[in-house]
This record gives sequence, C-alpha cells and structure tokens, in this order.
Amino acid sequence: MDQERFHRAVYVISVAAELAGVHPQTLRIYERKGLVDPARTGGGSRRYSDADIALLQRIQELTNDGLNLAGVKRVLDLEARVAQLEAELERRDAMANQAVDQVHKQYRRDLVPVPPRSITLYRRARGG
Repeated sequence: MDQERFHRAVYVISVAAELAGVHPQTLRIYERKGLVDPARTGGGSRRYSDADIALLQRIQELTNDGLNLAGVKRVLDLEARVAQLEAELERRDAMANQAVDQVHKQYRRDLVPVPPRSITLYRRARGG
C-alpha cells in the first residue's frame, strides 16, 4: 500500500472504532489523552486513516497487555523515537558506505600500474 493512501483520512469514527475493535467513545478518550490525532473535515467531524487504524490496534494491543494509557503513550513515544533513530542510522550508514566507495575509486585511480618486466627485474635484483 502506498504511503499517501495509508495516511488518507477516510473512516468516520464509528467505522474506525469497529475496525480497531473499540467503542467510539474510547477513540474520543484516546484523542483527549493525545494518543491519536484524527484529521477533521471542514465541519469538524473526525476522519481516520489506515495509519490511524494501525495505531489504534497497537494501542489496543498494549492496553490488553496491561498498560494504562500513560504507559501506552510512553511506549508509543519510545517506538517513534527508535524508528527515527533507525532511519538516521540507516542514512548515516549509506553516507559512510558512499564515502568508502569514493575513497576506493580514488585509490584505484591513483595507483600507477607496475609493468611486469619491472617486477621481474626487481625480483632478480633481490635474488629471488
């Protein structure tokens, strides 16, 4: 699924609640606690995306494991931070690999090939 479609807010609160397996009032509570931030229509109605539904399912998973909403918020914040750090690490790793490749290319360019005859003369001179 492409990212644009995944983040497109299309579900009304009743459908989102059903997809997440919770009551619509629970979604309002999650919003008040800062766990989810649905889009709003011009008239102020909530609209949820597939990304929001996935988040709601993660919240349900964590609460079913015994976390309270403050704990859920902390876990979600930490998961987001880990994802951010992993992306940064991946970016820096790619930059490091690119730098190493450039050094190797430059090194190969700077090498002066030694003719085989010179190697033979060198070996003879050393007694080899």
